[in-house]
Amino acid sequence: MAAAGIAVSVSMGALKPVLEKLATLLGDKYKKLKGLRKEVSFLMEELSDMKVLLENMDNAEDELNSQAKKWRKDIIDMSYDIEDCIDNFMDRVGDADDKVGILKKASHYLRTIKDRYRIANQINEIKSRVMEASKRRDRYNLNVCTSGSTTIVAVDPRLTALYTDSTTLVGIGTQKEELVKWVEDEEKQLKVMSIVGFGGLGKTTLANEVYHDVEGHFNSKAFVPVSQKPDVPRLLSSVCSKLGVLQSSHACEVQELIDTLREYLCDKRYLIVLDDLWEVKHWDIISCAFPKNSQQSRLIVTTRIEGVAQACCKDHGRIHYMKPLSDADSRKLFFRRIFGTEDTCPPQFTEVSSEILKKCGGLPLAIVTMASSLADQPKEHWDYIQRSIVTESAANSLADMMQILDLSYKHLPHHLRACFLYLGIYPEDYEIERDQLIYLWVAERIVTSKSPMQDVKDVAESCFNELVNRNMIQPESYYYRVHDMMLDLIIKRCREGNFVSVVHSAQVVVERQDRVHRLSVSLSDVPDDDSIFQLATNCCRSQVRSLVFLGASKWMPPLLELKSLRVLFLQFPKHLKTMDLTGVGQLSQLRYLKVNGIFYSDTSIVLPSEIGRMRHLERLEIPYTYICSTPSDIVDLPRLSHLILPEDTSLLDGIGKMKSLRTLRSFLLAESSPEDIKGLSELNKLEDLRMSCRRSRNNREHRPKRADGDTPTAIWMDALIFSLEKLSNLKSFFLSSEFTAVKADALLLLSPPFQNLEVLYLHGLIFSRVPRWIGGLQKLCRLTLGAKQMTQEDINIIGTLPYLTGLRLRISGMPTGTIVIGGTTGFNALEFFVYDCDVMSYLAFEDGAMPSLQKLGLLLDPHKWDKVTPLGLQCLSNLKKITVWTVATSYSNDAGAGDKESEEMSAAALVRKVFQEAANAHPSHLAYTFHEGLDRPAEEAQE
Repeated sequence: MAAAGIAVSVSMGALKPVLEKLATLLGDKYKKLKGLRKEVSFLMEELSDMKVLLENMDNAEDELNSQAKKWRKDIIDMSYDIEDCIDNFMDRVGDADDKVGILKKASHYLRTIKDRYRIANQINEIKSRVMEASKRRDRYNLNVCTSGSTTIVAVDPRLTALYTDSTTLVGIGTQKEELVKWVEDEEKQLKVMSIVGFGGLGKTTLANEVYHDVEGHFNSKAFVPVSQKPDVPRLLSSVCSKLGVLQSSHACEVQELIDTLREYLCDKRYLIVLDDLWEVKHWDIISCAFPKNSQQSRLIVTTRIEGVAQACCKDHGRIHYMKPLSDADSRKLFFRRIFGTEDTCPPQFTEVSSEILKKCGGLPLAIVTMASSLADQPKEHWDYIQRSIVTESAANSLADMMQILDLSYKHLPHHLRACFLYLGIYPEDYEIERDQLIYLWVAERIVTSKSPMQDVKDVAESCFNELVNRNMIQPESYYYRVHDMMLDLIIKRCREGNFVSVVHSAQVVVERQDRVHRLSVSLSDVPDDDSIFQLATNCCRSQVRSLVFLGASKWMPPLLELKSLRVLFLQFPKHLKTMDLTGVGQLSQLRYLKVNGIFYSDTSIVLPSEIGRMRHLERLEIPYTYICSTPSDIVDLPRLSHLILPEDTSLLDGIGKMKSLRTLRSFLLAESSPEDIKGLSELNKLEDLRMSCRRSRNNREHRPKRADGDTPTAIWMDALIFSLEKLSNLKSFFLSSEFTAVKADALLLLSPPFQNLEVLYLHGLIFSRVPRWIGGLQKLCRLTLGAKQMTQEDINIIGTLPYLTGLRLRISGMPTGTIVIGGTTGFNALEFFVYDCDVMSYLAFEDGAMPSLQKLGLLLDPHKWDKVTPLGLQCLSNLKKITVWTVATSYSNDAGAGDKESEEMSAAALVRKVFQEAANAHPSHLAYTFHEGLDRPAEEAQE
């Protein structure tokens, strides 16, 4: 994978930045610090040697003895201490500028003499620690700790699935029938089925049930376990044995075995199941043994990795996605295994059963494992198991389950392991935002870029997608989750390597390590318990470098004590009206600051009046609440690349000085000066810009008064156009408006230089026609646009955009003619389309229209609606779902209000009925969702 060399392992994540900073100290900038350079050279040489050994240890992580693990942990701790010392030196001492005079140089030296003395002592202490670590490495002979090691071959934990009594199985009947039907299909050519899903979902069990159900129809069949690192010659030889193929007495080469199998199977109807395939490269070899004959032969492959499933099925294949058991099937399986019946549970076990099944999360293996440990046990043992799974100590009960899940971890490339373990910061059932996690990885230096030309976000996205592909992160509608069982594995691994320490609820308090590098605190279900709060505070005092606070408790981190902090992510506690963050101004090493949560109109955040010391800050994100005052010197932060503030913020004075900015959200155009709007033109690295034209929702006494009122004038729009025409690197531009006075047509004459634009969101702006320059945005993926009228020519312009996957069109006026979308109109990549217009007959589809469209959204006023659906919905061949929104209507409290509301309900009911019938009549029997009385428009339509 492309990201392999630039996402780092757990060990390298600690040591790599230290080596880079030591190299900086050896550069020309610090050449006059002669005494320091000698010590730095020694550290550089020793740590470089240790780096090689750590890399070898990473490659044999599961074969390390306790001495090697302890030594590695000590080196990681020491690396963080060295980095803190170097950062402290660079911030407090540095080196005087060669261009300043001798008096200033002398003054600089005298001011920093105490700091120099203290840091010199720290470096000597570190040197002693490094020397001792080197001696221990040699004393324990760690350089060969992984060479020639013997490993005990464990019994395959999936073996029991092959011998499960079919009468005890629950929840796979429908899936089994579907797969059996596929196998028995009369199609002559070879077909491949991949069964893909999370470890423990029952892939092996399902494949085995299908195999035994249909094996009588095949004259050659074999069920073949593969394993993570298969010996391919031995595996092919095993296939030969199970098929009864005669082999040579001598050891055969892979090619000879493949030729033997192909010759034997060429004219036979065969069924082969390859269970638990992990690598595409192994499929590429093994699949050569199975000829593509015309005998109704079938191959079934089980895998945890979607990329493997896709590779197996690229030629005439099908992917079957395993899902967890439903709550009802989970209870049936659990009770049947314990009580012998699926319908009865003694009352005393009802509550504890629910807790245990919630933990199992629909994983059949976890349910069976737990049931086996509880059968014939007294109520006290059930209570013990319940407490154990909550406190993550049910090692014996869940050992087999953990062993299976751990296979997925062990198969991860080393550069993905740190990314995966970082998921330990989230408590159970947390809704993970992809971009939030990606930016945390970047701030933690878990992923880095190889060169300035490579966007580190692209690297992080690649790593995230790989974890999803491996079914280690589970996608949902708008968020992602980690299965509870997988999270237990993560926490276990984090504890072993001291990667993340967690204080998650009153019952789940992970024992404190000697050193806490990353701390996650989630106390939403904790009463006001001073002992828990004190534990969290004490952890913070252990030179913590990353703090994630996701709880709603009264505890707040001691910001002034977090001098080593690099990452700070805070969830705004619900009980607070004001969050005082003035202490962050002292956190000179902070790179990432985000405050998230559910905010109300009377909540606010207090930032320090000055944050000039935060010269390492790269991302500041406080998107959803009111900030009492934005620090005036924020424009002077040299590394700040991403600035995301609430919508009610005006552009900063001197915004043009922020040359490093790549993201700038979300500012009020109406409350910003034309000079500051023009200042945006200086931000030549800017990629993401979001602004709005509306009144501030906050108290006006906090906002600057403007002589020309609230409504944006032509002067402001001219200033915006001036800047937009210079922002050549822009990839995403959002401009929304609540003012009818905003003249969108001012943008018709824009000459945009941003040919790499991917997202264009013009919400609430109504053009007289589609801007012609949109047709030149050939990389555009998502577009939101409104016009009073829209002609066929306008639609054709949008249809030519080759990568457009999401489109929302608003037509506010009365149509003058029908827009026809057919096979030659374009829109070949479009997957999601929202049509916002009261006249549905204005839109017509013909054969071949929008061939990739899966979701269609329709927004209308039920009183102005023309009582029909868009024409030709049946021509949307790939459509899966229709969503209809009706616009809200407000009524006064007059005497006739009740009748009007009744009329509104009747109109909405008609909308619901007509579109439900249309969804049912579609050849694909579309899924249908109806939302009544929403404001126009629905912002989430573009997501």
